[in-house]
Amino acid sequence: MAPYRLDRVTARRVAVRAQLLDAHRPADLRTAVDRLTFLQIDPTAAVAPNADLVAWTRLGAGYRPSDLVRALERERSLFEHRAMIRPMTDLALHRPEMAAWPAANDSFRRYVLDVLRDAGPRLSRDIEDRSAVPWPSTGWTNNRNVTQMLEFLAARGEIAVAGRVGRQRSWDLAERIYPATPAVPADEARRLRAERLLRSLGVARPAVVGAAGEPAEIEGTSGAWRVDPAALDDRPFAGRTVLLSPFDRLVHDRVRARELFDFDYRLEMYVPAPRRRWGYFALPVLHHDRLVGKVDATVDRKASVLRVDAIHPDVPFTPELTAAVRGELAALASWAGVRDLRLPAG
Repeated sequence: MAPYRLDRVTARRVAVRAQLLDAHRPADLRTAVDRLTFLQIDPTAAVAPNADLVAWTRLGAGYRPSDLVRALERERSLFEHRAMIRPMTDLALHRPEMAAWPAANDSFRRYVLDVLRDAGPRLSRDIEDRSAVPWPSTGWTNNRNVTQMLEFLAARGEIAVAGRVGRQRSWDLAERIYPATPAVPADEARRLRAERLLRSLGVARPAVVGAAGEPAEIEGTSGAWRVDPAALDDRPFAGRTVLLSPFDRLVHDRVRARELFDFDYRLEMYVPAPRRRWGYFALPVLHHDRLVGKVDATVDRKASVLRVDAIHPDVPFTPELTAAVRGELAALASWAGVRDLRLPAG
């Protein structure tokens, strides 16, 4: 069939809607994660942990981090796997990938499984290192054999994250965490995962989503795209102003962000301070269907303040846009539970 031909405004609006960033917020956390397909876990919390920040941008003031803990640890409607939080209903789509992981260091593997079977949930520090063959590494994993084995067992679907104590994961046998859901055949699982991913993105390159959706061409860009045809309807677009996490999927693919939004961005927390353009953990600013700037903000919990060191506009800020950004900063400070918002002078 002939490809859909989209102008960039339409493509942007499809992407914004698909990521639940238009004016129509999802009803609850479970609905949001099901549409997004995952929340990425990242230890950086300059403003808030990434999973919580992404959830807040979709759900607003009613979202609390305790909602995510409850869904993971009590309701088991979500599960944590390889630094992603996913809907438990998607588990069957990931079982083929889990099953494909090879076993390693088998005597140590069986020992760790026996410990968890007999003792229940355990932190990595509570498990003795009995590895016969250590994992060499030039990085932080060098000789961290218990941690590495737990990661392998989790990747294989033999164990799962039962909960967290602070930032530390506690582990248990997967059969005590996951429902007895049979795996979907591998080819079908890949197809369904690609379709779900495209639905969450709206438009994407074939390298990301394969043959999911339908072919498309987007004005001002070259090469092939895929579009979710269900996202192409005649509903009027209603946008809002949003402060995004640097890991948000609307901007995570930096090339796509440039192609669709003319938005240039990189995460600068690993860049020496004198060489930063936008800040340690600058938040991209979405205004309706445009990415319009970055906000260099940090939550100082000791001082109970959301400190904004700079606002970097990519387009001229009108009084309306300035007010909208400041309103979102005030909402972020309130949600983060700090007393004050400190804006840059001027």
